[in-house]
Amino acid sequence: MQLKVDPGQSMDLDGSEQDPEMKEYSSVCVGREVDIKKSERMTAVVHDREVVIFYHKGEYHAMDIRCYHSGGPLHLGEIEDFDGRPCIVCPWHKYKITLATGEGLYQSIDPKDPSAKPKWCSKGIKQRIHKVTVDNGNIYVTLSTEPFKCDSDFYATGDFKVIKISS
Repeated sequence: MQLKVDPGQSMDLDGSEQDPEMKEYSSVCVGREVDIKKSERMTAVVHDREVVIFYHKGEYHAMDIRCYHSGGPLHLGEIEDFDGRPCIVCPWHKYKITLATGEGLYQSIDPKDPSAKPKWCSKGIKQRIHKVTVDNGNIYVTLSTEPFKCDSDFYATGDFKVIKISS
């Protein structure tokens, strides 16, 4: 098993294949709490899906590793607050994705109002968010079972994988 504690390392996990008809996934241990608190992020493969786990301001967040827009590597992005919401900023095109909900954020302005100030708006949920739990110092990720289609689903499987699994 290889643990990712900074953007240059990764963790390979032996997750069992899930029946596609079965919409529930078991939790997978992705690492130790002490390690992610030092690095503030790690990547993992959970049931053949690549995810990035962030530790930000005392909270854990997990999402698909590739940006919904164009497949950018979110594990290499910076976390910034926009309108009071912590977001990962995709390093490729600077798309902003909330850590808590996976919403894509953008700034909008009313072109008919010359004195209008830009305001932050939501594009809706674009990035699939996964559940993170901590038990006895171990970090577990459970894949989302939300029934809606997310834009990030396109990049979550197949040829777009970034974590190389050694055989």
